[in-house]
Amino acid sequence: MRHAFLPTLLLALAAVPAAGRAEQKIGYVDLQRALNEVDEGKTAKALLQKDFAEKQKTLDAKKAEFEKLQADFEKQSVVMSEQARKDKTADLDRRARDLLALFVNLQKDLSEREREATRGIFDRMNGIVREIAEADGFTYVFEKGAGIVYAPASLDVTNELIRKYNAKYPGSGAKKAEAAAPKKAEPAAAKK
Repeated sequence: MRHAFLPTLLLALAAVPAAGRAEQKIGYVDLQRALNEVDEGKTAKALLQKDFAEKQKTLDAKKAEFEKLQADFEKQSVVMSEQARKDKTADLDRRARDLLALFVNLQKDLSEREREATRGIFDRMNGIVREIAEADGFTYVFEKGAGIVYAPASLDVTNELIRKYNAKYPGSGAKKAEAAAPKKAEPAAAKK
């Protein structure tokens, strides 16, 4: 939905007389590439990947535990009473739902953390893109992939965005990304 206005805008640009169009300068920016290449984005991505790895370990351990219980049940089910088999099946079904809920919650949490970590970066990037557009006389700057099928590399302002972002926000990536990371609980021994 973000780029629904693009076809209308392109039609409007086509309707502008040739003399009016000659004065317009159009550029584009690859915000996703810029996010991956600015220092703050790299730091945020590394912290998110670390958090993902930790959550994946937790999920893998729960899954292994469930698979072991399921395998044990399959081996023992032939010697179980009908009621014990029903009870164990119900318990395994509950555990499967819990495992699925854990997976969904972890995915939701990671997606939310990624949105939070990148929202500020994108907001600051938009301000810098505006500065670049005004300084270099661009009438429009589109996001790459937003309906752009072809554009010459000379109109790409992504490298300038990355350079200016890193110059304007030096070292802020590590501090902000770490602040957004969840705090680990102290070990029980350390609380005494």
